[in-house]
Amino acid sequence: MWISCGFTGKTCAYPVHRRCYLFKIKGSELYRFPLWNRKNGNLNLMGLGGVFGKREKSGGKVGGIAGCRQRLRLTFARMHPKEIAIKDFTYDLPEELIAKYPLPNRDASRLLIWQEETISEDIYRNLDQYLPSNSLLVFNNTRVVAARLLFQKITGATIEIFCLEPHAKYPDITTAMSTRGSVTWMCLVGGVSKWKPGNILEKKIPHGSTELKLHAAYIEKIKDSFAIELSWNEPDLSFAEVLHLAGVMPLPPYIKRKAEQTDEDRYQTIYAKHEGSVAAPTAGLHFTDTIFQKLDARNIKRSFVTLHVGAGTFQPVKSGTLEGHPMHIEFIDVTVESIRNLIDHIDTHITAVGTTSLRTIESLYWLGSKVMAQPDIQPEELSVQQWDAYEMKGDIPAKAALEALLKYLEQKGLNRLLTRTQLLIAPGYSIRIPHALVTNFHQPQSTLLLLVAAFAGPKWKEIYHYALSNGFRFLSYGDGCLLFRH
Repeated sequence: MWISCGFTGKTCAYPVHRRCYLFKIKGSELYRFPLWNRKNGNLNLMGLGGVFGKREKSGGKVGGIAGCRQRLRLTFARMHPKEIAIKDFTYDLPEELIAKYPLPNRDASRLLIWQEETISEDIYRNLDQYLPSNSLLVFNNTRVVAARLLFQKITGATIEIFCLEPHAKYPDITTAMSTRGSVTWMCLVGGVSKWKPGNILEKKIPHGSTELKLHAAYIEKIKDSFAIELSWNEPDLSFAEVLHLAGVMPLPPYIKRKAEQTDEDRYQTIYAKHEGSVAAPTAGLHFTDTIFQKLDARNIKRSFVTLHVGAGTFQPVKSGTLEGHPMHIEFIDVTVESIRNLIDHIDTHITAVGTTSLRTIESLYWLGSKVMAQPDIQPEELSVQQWDAYEMKGDIPAKAALEALLKYLEQKGLNRLLTRTQLLIAPGYSIRIPHALVTNFHQPQSTLLLLVAAFAGPKWKEIYHYALSNGFRFLSYGDGCLLFRH
């Protein structure tokens, strides 16, 4: 929900609730309008001349420009993203606009550019033309793992095990991925009713001149997933290597086809490095060596962070408001060098490539704020909770927060930060660090769309309307956009 700003005549990026009003200044008089049309229950978004107008003379505590500013401050002070209704972040996405396959050339995908409230079009290959020289691009270098394991029972029934994340006993996803011999993983299980606890499943995979035998044991159910112990007969292989040999690439549920061999390459960025994701950071799928060469020619630097994308990224918001939505938790891994790169470019220009890169960068701000408030906090205690950004003190300059985090890591003798983030970025959130965002077009009623709305403001609807009307391809294998912060 958005209100129309009386100072600019434009739409402001502030979610509000039913007790709030629209304001408009005309001459020396202030006009107030209820945000909600009480007759039909609709929003009064830009309709400032209706029968609900109540004129208030300027001057005094409730009228005039000073009074309007005071009212708006009071309104915003009591706002909280928990009150955002997810139905306000939906749109009709035709099935034919969902890209089932990528284009033959990664960098030929269309690029919508939104800058200074103006929309233009190009292709990804020309991205460098829209970014300032001497700026910084931040990428997520996670690598998608073949997280789907198919086991055949003696009866012929198929049991599908979808590996979500390591069991809580592992400190981080990197440790779990490098484990040899056996590992315990939290999984979704298809056909679980046909698999009784205690029964061991076996899968045989040719491996050179030998045969890899992978076993799965059902340990217990924990909330909506299952703890599964996976073990194998070749102790020299890490779990990441076992998945590569035995698993299937996990395509998103909206790509309604089976994974093909080409997906092993195309559903992976060319710079993917650290295994751990069950979904690709899709904004990066468009980048090629040609694009990197053109960026280098303009001295546009590249930096990398790691956020291992979980299956929760596809989970729609099912509750009426965000208060009832548990944001998914994801692992992040950021080097000291990457934090220095952010500090060096924060006063010039930083572009986040993908929502996962943006979420990681913004999480660093809140982690820096935490170490400033709690200098004695231990590294294993550092994490970002769902509502931290809305309940912590957020007036620390971004550069100061990053410098504090860097100093903290150096004092602890750490060259990287390994932690988890549950940060929910939604309208009402103030972006601290990136100036621009490269991203694909996202599903209705998703937390990814909420992030875009927080970054672009209420114009996200105009951007998506343009993309839909002009045949842009949507979701993971689709086209994308370059958004400059509103």
